[in-house]
Amino acid sequence: MNDTLLLVEREDQIAVLTLNRPQVMNSFNFDMLRALRDQVEALRFDPDVRVVIVTGAGDRAFCAGADLKERATLSPIQVKEFIFTIRNLFTSIEQLPKPVIAAVNGIALGGGTELALACDVRIAARGASMGLTETRLAIIPGAGGTQRLPRIVGKGKAKELIFTGRRVDAEEALAIGLVNEVCDPEALLPACKKMAGMMCETGPIAIEQAKYAINYGMETDLSTGLAIESNAYWVTIPTEDRLEGLAAFREKRKPVYRGK
Repeated sequence: MNDTLLLVEREDQIAVLTLNRPQVMNSFNFDMLRALRDQVEALRFDPDVRVVIVTGAGDRAFCAGADLKERATLSPIQVKEFIFTIRNLFTSIEQLPKPVIAAVNGIALGGGTELALACDVRIAARGASMGLTETRLAIIPGAGGTQRLPRIVGKGKAKELIFTGRRVDAEEALAIGLVNEVCDPEALLPACKKMAGMMCETGPIAIEQAKYAINYGMETDLSTGLAIESNAYWVTIPTEDRLEGLAAFREKRKPVYRGK
């Protein structure tokens, strides 16, 4: 059943993961969470995939968060398990050693916005809307939203959005830095694939180390962050890819990086 809840498409070095429950606005139930978790872990060690794109099926929703119909049937212990599972899943996406792009094709609420926040880059279709609306259900964002949103849009704006449960449209999301780009709906996946293609031209070890340095350096003071960057740089020096980059520059050709 999990195969139908998550569609996986590969194109060159790009994997597109599509949440496939359009009849319930691609909301998360336990089975979808587990399907996405298993696929993310498989991609972690797949050298043939350089960039991951996450999107939702249909044109209405990216992901409307948790499936509240399922939630109503869960015991308090099962709710804790759900939150534990989704929080760890989004952390694993954030820590994936390759870029992850969220193609926000429609409504992204609660866990849907939290999924997008865990991705490295967010591109939204015009007409999409995003929001951490949990306080309107007398709960709080539980899959990283209270931590990732202020790191992206600032503490004051994050408090405003979380305390009010207000949704923002794609244009406001772009203005506050919640998304990187807004495009017409039909251009969304092509725009994501274009950006992914540019990422695929770079050195995979360099991307892995740059992501590591950014993610962990942001959590420290500047001096410690610079030390993290320095150590990440040292990892790239003995690689075959670095020598290939220099050779390609000298020979005026495109480099062919192999992640070695």
